[in-house]
Amino acid sequence: MTRKFICLFLFGFEILIIMLVAVSTARAQSSHQTFAVVAPPNCQNNDGEIVRFENRSSQTAKSAAGMAKNDDNGQPVIYRFSYERSPAALQNFIDLHECAHHQTGDIDLPHPPRNSPAHMMNESIADCIATLRIRDETEDGASRINDAAQALTAAMEIVGFPKLTIDSRISNINNCRLKDLSA
Repeated sequence: MTRKFICLFLFGFEILIIMLVAVSTARAQSSHQTFAVVAPPNCQNNDGEIVRFENRSSQTAKSAAGMAKNDDNGQPVIYRFSYERSPAALQNFIDLHECAHHQTGDIDLPHPPRNSPAHMMNESIADCIATLRIRDETEDGASRINDAAQALTAAMEIVGFPKLTIDSRISNINNCRLKDLSA
């Protein structure tokens, strides 16, 4: 049961990223709201290198999305897709989630198979690190986490994630917020 739940969660997360970037142009143009793009947070990878952030826009995206990787020169980067389509709290959460992939060194390891338990665990850990950083580094962190969770829930609902997948991810975020740890 737990393995099925983890696989469902991972599958859902991967679909979310794909759907957020690739929704139809007509729907995006008819119903999107525009937000100010927030400045990226400080981010260093596991080797102490500064992570660069690059903004990219898409005419079809309905929500922000992020991707952590090393660029063609091997330098750590986070691509910020269509951040103007999501509120500040979600933009910040995505930045910190993607930064966590650099902090943990996930980026430098072979990528586990999509939706595998190892991949789902990496995603859950990144959500947890992002949550802890918001809690500890942001004024009124608990409120910002709630705002991010609400925006994330709305984005996942728009692209059709099952309620169970959404609830699982939000539960992980809420559980991490209560941990007696720091990122």
